[in-house]
Amino acid sequence: MKKKIICEDEYEAQKLSSLIYVKQGNESFITGILEVIENEVIISAKDKSAHSILLKDRFEVESFADFIQSVIEKRHRITETAIFNDVVEITKE
Repeated sequence: MKKKIICEDEYEAQKLSSLIYVKQGNESFITGILEVIENEVIISAKDKSAHSILLKDRFEVESFADFIQSVIEKRHRITETAIFNDVVEITKE
């Protein structure tokens, strides 16, 4: 299953991609969504840190939260991310 998430800019896309999936260990660092504020999503990572990511709009935040929930619940896992300017394509299985 693939999902394209539109971020505010290319920097935010790179940040999102690096926080949710690490290729070397084939693992996801995201452990939860702490807060949603307008077009901003704050996620928690395995190392107990919190990170803010700015997406294009509130619709993108809701779409991302829905898509990533099954990964957080460990029903799916992320297998790949790709960045195209301000868009992150996330693949999960």
